[in-house]
Amino acid sequence: MEKESMQLIDHLAELRKRIIITLVTFFITLVGAFIFVKDIYQFLVKDLDGKLALLGPGDILWVYMMIASIIAIALSIPVAAFQLWRFIKPALKKEEQKATLWFIPGMFVLFVSGISFGYFILFPLVLSFLINIAGNQFETFFTAEKYFQFMLNLTLPFGFLFEMPAVVMFLTKLGIVNPQKLVKGRKFAYFLLIVVSVLITPPDFLSDVLVIIPLLLLYEFSITLSKLVFRKNKNVATEAPTAST
Repeated sequence: MEKESMQLIDHLAELRKRIIITLVTFFITLVGAFIFVKDIYQFLVKDLDGKLALLGPGDILWVYMMIASIIAIALSIPVAAFQLWRFIKPALKKEEQKATLWFIPGMFVLFVSGISFGYFILFPLVLSFLINIAGNQFETFFTAEKYFQFMLNLTLPFGFLFEMPAVVMFLTKLGIVNPQKLVKGRKFAYFLLIVVSVLITPPDFLSDVLVIIPLLLLYEFSITLSKLVFRKNKNVATEAPTAST
């Protein structure tokens, strides 16, 4: 009993260490991003006609902090993934350690791809659609806070949702999930993804469709990747007894 308690304390201490390293990395990158936040801001509003309005002295600080935070999250993801890998490394076999390590750069690429999809494709389409609905009946007036909050809601969730293929491959590699489970749970997964899509998008049909379709395709792509990893694991397992004999 005492030995198990010591092991639990050691695991908690190791987890605390990994979390601290991740948080320190986030705050360092946050400070670095804040130094260049004005240049990033100019890039994000370069296609706007005119300037965004401020309703209070603290609005611009909120906008700058939000932009810097997103940059910091993106840059911290490889570190966070590596710390997670270091934490579970003792429980993995040698071949699993090498294989799962390759998922770290993949997670970063997928996160950036999700953010890019939200910003370069979805955000302009939805914004243009909503402006066209307003037409000439209203005077268009954007505040910095509302504009970037709207942008955040359409971009940041995709950074995390695009991690789905990497997470599924990782869990398949560890034997936690398999293609059969993913196929069996397809209806529930579809329902969950549709609910998420409706929650993170503005209340219009076009936005929902533009979000739902990529997410469902991502799930199907994840199933395909899971099949490839599962088949490879199976081949390795069957070759191991043959090699030993």
